[in-house]
Amino acid sequence: GDRRLLMLVGGSALPVLFALTFAVPKGASEWVGATWVVVVFVLAATAFSFFQVPYIALPAELTHDYGARTRLLTWRIAALSVAILLFGAGGPAVRDAAGGGHRGYLVMGVVAGAAIGVGMLWCWWWTPRRGEVTVTAHEPATLRQQITDARENGPFVVLISVFVLQALATGAMLAAAQYVATYVLGRESAISLLFAGLVAPAILVMPVWQRVANRVGKERGLALASSLFVAATVLLVLLRASPGAWVYAVVGLAGVAYAGLQAFPLAMLPDTVTVQTARTGRGRPGSLAGLWPAAETAGLACGPALVLVVLGLSGFVSSRGDEMVVQPDGAVTGIVLAFSLLPAVLVLVSLVVLRRYPLRRHDVEAAAEQLVTTTKESDD
Repeated sequence: GDRRLLMLVGGSALPVLFALTFAVPKGASEWVGATWVVVVFVLAATAFSFFQVPYIALPAELTHDYGARTRLLTWRIAALSVAILLFGAGGPAVRDAAGGGHRGYLVMGVVAGAAIGVGMLWCWWWTPRRGEVTVTAHEPATLRQQITDARENGPFVVLISVFVLQALATGAMLAAAQYVATYVLGRESAISLLFAGLVAPAILVMPVWQRVANRVGKERGLALASSLFVAATVLLVLLRASPGAWVYAVVGLAGVAYAGLQAFPLAMLPDTVTVQTARTGRGRPGSLAGLWPAAETAGLACGPALVLVVLGLSGFVSSRGDEMVVQPDGAVTGIVLAFSLLPAVLVLVSLVVLRRYPLRRHDVEAAAEQLVTTTKESDD
């Protein structure tokens, strides 16, 4: 129904707008170029939201099965990790093959935009039509009503709070990684290995996290992944005393945990919708799905800001151009703490909040059974 229409709009518009982001007119002034990029990028982000919001809402409607939702979302995160790694390596390769510079970036934008379009439209095509899934119908709500419904969904409030704290942590860690590569490990190129170490494990460990969820439940799986992330990031404090290649193994361990931090909350989101729908008749997966990426984006954006605060307090000296500044000892310590202890503390706080998450497998399954029974009675 409406989900598919919005996905089609976003999937058709984003590839074009993505390519146009890199199509600044050659010879344009700095102000014209900056204005072009800002306007087109905002339009591209808006097109992406048309696709992303219904896409996140779909698992609540595709299946009521507790375990099936975990399978859906673990595969999604694994595919996302593959895409991130492919573009991380493939984007620069396409740019360089096209000769670099203005032309290279434009060709990269067109090629990447086409690939994005194929993926999004393929997803749109196979998304069930209206009538192929069981949904609870309700009248459209105002923005105020949607926010009220979200606030009244206690499990969702706890879950999104946990997710925002963990997005802050991962945003901070990714932002600090470049400083670690440059000023602690002494090689700017080390950022590629640090990034791969954090993202790549998701491809391999998703089946493991899926088994964990089936055995102990999603909320305990998230707690386990969070605890592993805290342990790994605390170990990274040792970078200050002994920087070396061992850091890649520990970052890989954090990457194993990061895969769980990504998969479990998304798999738990439709569970909060199911229970709320059974309780009040107003689950509103679209509303909650709209708040979710907004909160995630805010967390990922504020994480780097926290890193800058830590660096400022520790005496970090900014460089100009290609100049490499020798940092004082306090600044190096600040870089290490921003990469290790800061994300560890944020995820530790999220673990405290997670203790308030009330839903267990039997709660979700009972709510799903109630919805199925209600739907059958309505059909009869």
